[in-house]
Amino acid sequence: MTRRTAPSLLPRTLLAASILATVGPVFAQDNVSTPTTSPTTDHVKATSRAQSDAGAAAKSLDQVVVTGNASITGVRKLDASYSITTLSADRITQANTTSANDLLKASPGVHVESSGGQTGANIEVAGFPGSGQSPYVTLGLQGVPFYPMSGLAYLEQASLLRLDDTIERAELVQGGPAVLYGSAQPGLFGNFMLKQGTDVTSGDVGMTIGSEGLVRLDGFVGFPLSKDSKWYGSIGGFYRQSSGVRNPEYLADDGGQVTATLTRDWDSGSLMFFARYINDKNQFVTDTPILNPSRGQFANYPGFSPLTGTMGSRADQYEFLQTTPCFTKDCTSGGIAVNMAHGRGPDAYLTGANFDWDFGNGWTISDKLGVNGGTESMVAFYSTGTNPLPLSTFIANAESANHLPAGLTANATYTTGGQASMSQKVVTQELRYVQQKFHAVSNEFHVNKELFEGNTLTLGNYTVGYNSDELAIQGSDILLQAKNNPTPIAVSLSNGTQTWQVASPQGFTTGPTTAQHVEGTGLNTAFFLSDSWKIDNWLFDAGIRDEYQHLHASLGNVATGDMDANASTLYNNKSRYLVPGSTAIHYGKTAPSWTLGANYAFDAHMSAYARLSDGVHFPSFTDLATLPNTPVEKMHNMEIGFKYEANWIYADISAYRRLFSGVPSSLLVAVGNTTETVSYLYGSQSKGVNFNITTKPIEHLSINLSGNYQDSQYTHSNGCYTYQGETTQVVCSKSNQFNGYQLARQPTFQARLTPSYEIPTSWGSLTAWVTYEYIGSHYSDQQELQPLGHYYDLAFGVAANVGKEWAFTVQGTNVTNQIGLTEGNARILGAATTGGVILARSIEGREVNFQAKYKF
Repeated sequence: MTRRTAPSLLPRTLLAASILATVGPVFAQDNVSTPTTSPTTDHVKATSRAQSDAGAAAKSLDQVVVTGNASITGVRKLDASYSITTLSADRITQANTTSANDLLKASPGVHVESSGGQTGANIEVAGFPGSGQSPYVTLGLQGVPFYPMSGLAYLEQASLLRLDDTIERAELVQGGPAVLYGSAQPGLFGNFMLKQGTDVTSGDVGMTIGSEGLVRLDGFVGFPLSKDSKWYGSIGGFYRQSSGVRNPEYLADDGGQVTATLTRDWDSGSLMFFARYINDKNQFVTDTPILNPSRGQFANYPGFSPLTGTMGSRADQYEFLQTTPCFTKDCTSGGIAVNMAHGRGPDAYLTGANFDWDFGNGWTISDKLGVNGGTESMVAFYSTGTNPLPLSTFIANAESANHLPAGLTANATYTTGGQASMSQKVVTQELRYVQQKFHAVSNEFHVNKELFEGNTLTLGNYTVGYNSDELAIQGSDILLQAKNNPTPIAVSLSNGTQTWQVASPQGFTTGPTTAQHVEGTGLNTAFFLSDSWKIDNWLFDAGIRDEYQHLHASLGNVATGDMDANASTLYNNKSRYLVPGSTAIHYGKTAPSWTLGANYAFDAHMSAYARLSDGVHFPSFTDLATLPNTPVEKMHNMEIGFKYEANWIYADISAYRRLFSGVPSSLLVAVGNTTETVSYLYGSQSKGVNFNITTKPIEHLSINLSGNYQDSQYTHSNGCYTYQGETTQVVCSKSNQFNGYQLARQPTFQARLTPSYEIPTSWGSLTAWVTYEYIGSHYSDQQELQPLGHYYDLAFGVAANVGKEWAFTVQGTNVTNQIGLTEGNARILGAATTGGVILARSIEGREVNFQAKYKF
């Protein structure tokens, strides 16, 4: 049965305003300018440096974009028959991001759950049924993906992205011809272009301090290697430490990155090398207790603020996970010592090269090489699905579950010393440990031939070899106070002659319920053919791609048993652990993609386009570990769009229809007294409107409105769940079906309104802006049993340029401390509120920072 909620007045008003605003002449993103001549193959310096400079200098529809098309010179936004958002370095600064992931919100219809901290965000693209792990988002530098396989459990692409002064601009493409090129992401491809050296040495150095204890140093310098050599270099990066808005009593964020480029220009082309090393550790926060007195209403849980609270503390910073059993009485189990301050983050390198060349006579080539690798590590608390309850009730439940005799005496102590109050509320949190090692070598080659004036044929190949080695220890639950910065609690029960340990001396109530070691190697290779043909005001393009994926993987064997040969230590009697041997997984599939688009330029200020495309999404090692026969996902996209600009307005509006089938999903859910992995397949259908509008009603004032409205539902849910764990089985039930329900984690309506005012002064300029963000009604689960309500937040910024050398910026996010839920209890399939309390995750509370920057 399809269930829908009535839209509120605010989203309808904003949507109506956006549509009415586009009926008249339209306005400019990144300021408005008079169009200039577009680049042609007859007059081109086909270099990545030239493209970079052009992208930074051009405005609105005359801006040249290089992502999502085959041309080494790029195409003007006016002529691009697909959705693309461009962000200059200044616009990136004004985006008021709480993390690098937040920047992706600039692409209309993208919903970013950056509520967990600097990393690990779930990123949803409107109409794409992601539901976590960001499978429909690929990010990269200079057109080279960070990792070719999106949807890997603990390597979502945004975890490898950090913003600093080495980024010159970003191009965010949704679908369109991107299904032909590179990793062929049918969702969102975010291409981040790097600053490079110029003939004049220049750069900047900046210091940032923040209300959350942030101290950050940024720097960049670009330079010629020698006079008239046409070799250029650059280097830059950042380092920062922060206690975090959610202060865990140790550093929440600690690390940085360094990026360098080396470029050579010729009259006919260019060669660019780039390299980035990133080593960053970030606290990762999941669901915490929140009061939920009625549907869609939320408030602070006593002793725990969803805006600033965390389960991290000095008392639980250092733990030992039992992972290997021993088999003699009173033996000591093997395991892993963890430091929660290591959090979630990468230790990785991202390197590559771009080569472009124009041979003349209509022949050009382009090549993008990438060599990436490293480790994405995580140690973090995850909710177990159990809401807070009195310690005495927890102990009584444990006695019953373990069938212990009546009349036992309970002893509960803090792991730091002292008796624990039996009346206080407690909660269990899963301490999850992951080491995700990865490597990838990719190459994308294009050869272009202008067959005749206006018609260019492109033939290319994309080949990538990659591997992954994932060790995940999940389900080790620890008993904590239900408060900010809690202390673990150890619990024992005794009848005077025998003692049963319910929670270990560290506070653990279970050993691992999932131990997974997945190693895999893969090869994807794709050939593509496309053609673009400009006829008067029309620009047509069509293309086809055929891709083959071949994977070998092994899934480590697992056993269940007692970790220490002691039945009285109840907490680890049913642990799961790795044993010798593995199960082999072999996978090989071929799937085609195609696209057909047409763009009509009415004049130099207005164009419209239509596009049909079929894309595919190949399974990841994570998908195959839970569903070895995972099909290749198929997506059909139909899109129309309209772009217009005048001297006071710019508008980019598109409407779409998207159909999906064969989508895999897996979750770690609570089952009785343990947790198990549940897997299933489904599909979806959606239709919606994306809009991005900027107007300049008076001099120095600009107003930007961007967002999305969608009507999206699940399809092809057969109600069959595959459980993998202690009770491995397939359960089919009509009650498990979720056909017709709203796509999880995606708001029906979202919008961002940003007025900005610039004041010229005798000493420079002063710019101030405010961003109002509205996130409409959305659900955490696929059966609409965990409503997350709607919320808004306010951000602000003030930037002062003093002379040519100095820049000062003050920025703040969620300045009114609004509670805004991005996910509910992800460990429960169904309703999650009991006694007016839910485990859920809110956006972070207020954060204000100040930066001083010197430019030279």
